Amino acid sequence: MAVTVKECLELQLLEVEMLLSMFPKRGEFSLDADAVPSIQRYLRNAEGALPPQLEYRIALHVGEAKIKVELQVLLPHMYPQEAPQLFARSDALHRQQQLQLNTRLTSHISSLDPGDLCVCEAVQWVKDNTLPFLENCKASSECASKEVRVKEMLHRMWIYSHHIYRQELRKKIFDCAKKLNLTGFCLTGKPGVICVEGLQENCEEFWRVIRYPNWKHISCKHVENIESEGSIDNHRLFHSFEDLQFQAHGDYGLRNDYHMDLGQFLEFLKQHQSGHIFQILFGIEGKLSEN
Repeated sequence: MAVTVKECLELQLLEVEMLLSMFPKRGEFSLDADAVPSIQRYLRNAEGALPPQLEYRIALHVGEAKIKVELQVLLPHMYPQEAPQLFARSDALHRQQQLQLNTRLTSHISSLDPGDLCVCEAVQWVKDNTLPFLENCKASSECASKEVRVKEMLHRMWIYSHHIYRQELRKKIFDCAKKLNLTGFCLTGKPGVICVEGLQENCEEFWRVIRYPNWKHISCKHVENIESEGSIDNHRLFHSFEDLQFQAHGDYGLRNDYHMDLGQFLEFLKQHQSGHIFQILFGIEGKLSEN
């Protein structure tokens, strides 16, 4: 007998209750305030639209030093019949070691019986298996400190979206940029444009998070890398992460007519030594209107 979406969502809520009992302290288990209520509303009326996929984060502490490892969880509507998307990250791990850790985590979860709830199993696996990666990371750092200092690289990403309107999405963008020490801007409206600059691993993490789980009509149009012998801050074009909202064309009451004034945007880009990006983003050469 085929398992239904409703049955899967009921199991997901049971697992959330179990995880909340395992991680009751503030900050240990994080999920959107409306995540569970939206699923509960669907379960009461399964004829409506499917709720957003359940997404949450679990803060774990590994080893005697209690190093923080965050397990990010995204559940397809048909989980546990379908595998969850899991990603463990820690500031104590280098990117390559973090990649190796997640490759092994994915392999372990795929070896389990399909149809079984497995987030608790993933939590325990991360607790049991992260320490060797942390120790290898420490050894690598000690060796690197004896070598000549490697030049740093400023990474800058130019991201284009058909539109950016939703407040919760904008909050996610700004929170993530702040957390990862990224500067740049977010242009709200239609079209939407995001620029982030900082360390490469932080920019790539930002790109992964804001697309997570599935942001349609978004693409990274251009990437710039600038090598620096000193601090990468000397090469930043922006001193903070700005909220850009230029004068819009069209009716403010109609969301789909909320087009941004691209002339003002071009002027902003030129003020930040980035006028050449306009053609990359929009496929046309930008020209400022003469007053």
